[in-house]
Amino acid sequence: MEYLHGIDGIGTLLFILAVATFSGVVKGVVGFAMPMILISGMTLVLPPEQALAALILPTLLTNVWQSLRQGLQSALQTIREFRVFLLCLVLLLVMSAQLVRILEPQMLYALIGLPVALFSVLQLAGWKPKLSARSTRLDAVIGSFAGFVGGISGVWGPPTVSYLTAVNTPKQDQMRAQGVIYGIGAIALAGAHLQTGVLRSENLPLTLTILPFAFAGLWIGFRLQDQIPQEKFRMLTLVVLAVAGLNLIRRAVLG
Repeated sequence: MEYLHGIDGIGTLLFILAVATFSGVVKGVVGFAMPMILISGMTLVLPPEQALAALILPTLLTNVWQSLRQGLQSALQTIREFRVFLLCLVLLLVMSAQLVRILEPQMLYALIGLPVALFSVLQLAGWKPKLSARSTRLDAVIGSFAGFVGGISGVWGPPTVSYLTAVNTPKQDQMRAQGVIYGIGAIALAGAHLQTGVLRSENLPLTLTILPFAFAGLWIGFRLQDQIPQEKFRMLTLVVLAVAGLNLIRRAVLG
């Protein structure tokens, strides 16, 4: 196991693979949450920077699969429709990614845990924001915020999902939009962290090891999507994310 940098035993590896599989299942059912689950789970046994590096490739490739499920033309149409959101997300993501190497681990735990916990708890409490329609200004504001959080933590799902839900995006359109937004964001994140040094050769064996487990989970999730009541499964997912996010905040406060 020497080739897996940072892994100190078979138990740690099995835990990471289980987290990767679970993240794939959840993503297949609800269309998001893979980076949140990966970063929340892996930071229990790995440094935040290494966990961030490990999630980039699985996030990128599973989102490519999700975005193309309805065909290339549908994916291209989504890119055109969300071009302002995507542009702002990518710009802020690349800029904020530069902060990863200079922030203390406790600060990273807080920046990761706060948005995860806040989003999850608010949704569990019944908060469902409603907006009349999308607008260029809203696309720019939400895209910028999602990009800023994503560059630091690898997680830009909560603001994206909240926005798509608030404007009543149809289910299939929302699933495709999430795949496109997260996929393009993951490409930008990979490029940014190649430059910052977070994504480097010694981290590749781990991300390649978890990749097939993330894909297997995604395949299972796609199969479950039509069989399990999505709202009930989504509520369970939010409970798990809330616990994970609150645990990260605890680690940020207590060290």
